[in-house]
Amino acid sequence: MNYWWVNQNQTYTHEINGGYLWSPKRNTNNARNQFYENMKEVEPGDIVFSFRNTLISDIGIVDGRAVESVKPTEFGKVGESWSKQGWHVPVEWHKLNNPVKPKQIINLLLPTLPSKYSPLTQEGNGLQSVYLASVPEDMAVILLEQARLNKATVQQLISDADLGNEDSISKIEDNLENLIFNNAYIDTTEKESLVKARKGQGKYRKNLEKIEKSCRITSVTDRRLLRASHIKPWRVSDNSERLDGNNGLLLSPSADHMFDKGYITFTNSGDILISKRIDHAQLRLLGLSPEKLVNVGTFNLKQSEYLEYHRNNVFMVDK
Repeated sequence: MNYWWVNQNQTYTHEINGGYLWSPKRNTNNARNQFYENMKEVEPGDIVFSFRNTLISDIGIVDGRAVESVKPTEFGKVGESWSKQGWHVPVEWHKLNNPVKPKQIINLLLPTLPSKYSPLTQEGNGLQSVYLASVPEDMAVILLEQARLNKATVQQLISDADLGNEDSISKIEDNLENLIFNNAYIDTTEKESLVKARKGQGKYRKNLEKIEKSCRITSVTDRRLLRASHIKPWRVSDNSERLDGNNGLLLSPSADHMFDKGYITFTNSGDILISKRIDHAQLRLLGLSPEKLVNVGTFNLKQSEYLEYHRNNVFMVDK
């Protein structure tokens, strides 16, 4: 279990009520930002301290890993300069009965503050440039004690959380479906095709089946047993990409799930890449041997472009 600190002055209400964290992928100048990169490091069961208006007022249990998502529409004009593409992390938030004011206990916290990427100044003030910061365990222990949350209470919050809950992804995609249906510039037939593409049906699947004939991993050819999986996720694709047969693979259900979650991906030449975040013993039960290099055949140029996106943005390459 890891601990995190999030500064939510501008987006507190939306994120707490919506049950999530959201950040852009990069700074406005497209520079890398460690506080946004941290979004990809959170794991289900991690603890998040919510800081706003000088107080830690809420504590969150992370429900799932980061997924790509467009900027929430409810943010409105908040963060107008932020990139539209970002990271969404589902979180189950709990209001603290005993909010913590870090400035009042800064003498306790000072020895525990990270030397780099600290969420607080030496005086105990929040840093405006920080979004999601890692919290050392000794610092987290002090914060939990000050909030009067003992280990048993925290463990119960984690046990009660719906870890791995995918409702947040469905909500993101439902919102996008509504945007498509409310778009006056798209005719009814095209709207239906775009929404069906989310589930791998209709026009998109037909386009895909002209290119792919079987599961690349299991070699299954019976279409009833195969899913039409987008390479670049539906929720971050534009409308043409959602219907592009090159933006997909026919995969068996287990392979589709691993690919969709970023546990596996492919090189352009067809080698399977396996994330370190998945237990290799479990992979062997699914018929994949991490020790044996598996090649599923080369991909065409357009597929390779989509696969590059998948490797860079979906594949869980970090640890």
